[in-house]
Amino acid sequence: MKRHFLKNILSSGLALTVLVGWSSVASAQWTPLAHAFPSGFAEVSLLLTDGTVMCHEYSSNRWHRLKPDINGSYQNGSWDVPGFTVADMPNANDPTIGCVNCRYQPLDFASAVLPDGRVVVIGGEYNNGNKKWTNIGFMYDPVTNTWSNQITVPSTWCCTNGRGTLTGGIGDAQSTILTSGTMLLASLGNAGLGNHSRDIASFDPATLTFTSLAPTGKADPNWEENWNQLPDGRVLTIDSAIQTRFEIYDPATNSWGTAGSTVVNLADYGPGTAGSEEVGPAVLRPDGTLIAFSGTNSGQNAVYNTATGTWAATGLAGDFPLVPGHTYHYAVADGPASLLPNGNVLVMASPVLPMNPPLWDTPSHFFEFDGTHLTQVADSPHAASFVSYQGKMLLLPTGEVLLTAYNQCPCDPTPAITDVQLYSNGGAPQDAWRPVITIAPSTVAPGNTYSISGTLFNGFSEGASYGDNAQMSTNYPLVRIQNHTTGHVFYTRTHNHSRMGVEAVGSGEIVTTHFDVPASVEPGASDLVVVVNGIPSFPVDTVVGTPTPTPPPRATLTPGPRPTPTPRP
Repeated sequence: MKRHFLKNILSSGLALTVLVGWSSVASAQWTPLAHAFPSGFAEVSLLLTDGTVMCHEYSSNRWHRLKPDINGSYQNGSWDVPGFTVADMPNANDPTIGCVNCRYQPLDFASAVLPDGRVVVIGGEYNNGNKKWTNIGFMYDPVTNTWSNQITVPSTWCCTNGRGTLTGGIGDAQSTILTSGTMLLASLGNAGLGNHSRDIASFDPATLTFTSLAPTGKADPNWEENWNQLPDGRVLTIDSAIQTRFEIYDPATNSWGTAGSTVVNLADYGPGTAGSEEVGPAVLRPDGTLIAFSGTNSGQNAVYNTATGTWAATGLAGDFPLVPGHTYHYAVADGPASLLPNGNVLVMASPVLPMNPPLWDTPSHFFEFDGTHLTQVADSPHAASFVSYQGKMLLLPTGEVLLTAYNQCPCDPTPAITDVQLYSNGGAPQDAWRPVITIAPSTVAPGNTYSISGTLFNGFSEGASYGDNAQMSTNYPLVRIQNHTTGHVFYTRTHNHSRMGVEAVGSGEIVTTHFDVPASVEPGASDLVVVVNGIPSFPVDTVVGTPTPTPPPRATLTPGPRPTPTPRP
């Protein structure tokens, strides 16, 4: 849940402290984009299947699109290139929050990139700058640069007892895409009435409707939780309102049929916590373990082994450090984390104070988890001004992580501060983690569509994680073409993947996707590469030909009088 925080400079002096025992990954670095974000402040970003990024402008109806340059660089990419823009979201209607033909300007909402490449944006904890939950949204088509008619989640599912301020049912709910390609969305119920929901629904893009899948037998409400895809197609969540507990949803039985202990308490809930019910992000790593970061002031993290179904505490080496001079720790009571190509996980953390009402405080710091150790790395330029929930991460096809952060609290007397930065640690993936192309076209032509197949096309992880408030998964295949002569890089548009979800490293399951070759691609011998979560396959050779010429239309002849034949001599 998004909330405004109160800075506690006098009691903690946190903005002036430096962590004792600071260490860093030598190759870790932050790089600003060459071109500034066009307007407002950058918020959640989504990776489209043509390699471009669409980034939401904070509390607005606008999105901006980042296109990498001709060499495939996002650092040197450009915003809102002609042909690569995003139309403003349409006006919407939700009379229960006073929105009648008003701008849909959500903050903290559910989002997903569908297998066909379209994007769903639904809900919002804040709308038009006010804390008014809503259960409306739209679907975006990047090919036509248009938004659908309004999506409205029916009140019979999301909003018993009516809606209104804080009772919109969806708000900042979590979502995910199942292995089958179906989008699931959580219902949060009526927060203002204390009537939290355990229900979920599936989305049908053909009809723009959600269908309730209740009851599912969940032990606690969906409130503030984070859904995580597992390699077997199930979905894991860490309970926010039951201490030290997790549950797993099985789409085959439509039930949360597996539950147990997380060994350490990961949710900010219960005695000795702030009581915010916040849960940190969780990210799958290549060894099949899921690192779950603490949302509470203990700073204790835990790892779930997907092969054995067991949890283990990371211990002191893998936990967040104490805030200097205090008895509470850095943690992630809402905030981002992202896989890195070398298998490490980058996470943004800030102090979580044991107070009620809870107090989130600056500064933020960044850490990498390598499976055993949590190591502090270099901070983004303005990390000292941010609380962890103010950051979002997106894993790019280059293996860099795009960070967008903004100190959005209006109660903060400091000027507006933002970071739009790329993070890289220089690490490379092991070959076993790469997608492998098994079937690919030997020749392609601009404007045509082809299929390509292989293994690990969904990757072993969803990429970046946040939980409720934002979803930025990138576990779907992108196809890029690099010309041998010029070295120029061209992303195609992939769509209609045969599978979603995630796959275990070593899986031999064949996944197929389709890709549209752009008109701008250069002819000649080229490399064809599939990339997932910033990890590229080894290239296969292909030849880009010229477009098949379209024959000119036949002339239409107008019938007339036949000429009189000339007599033969």
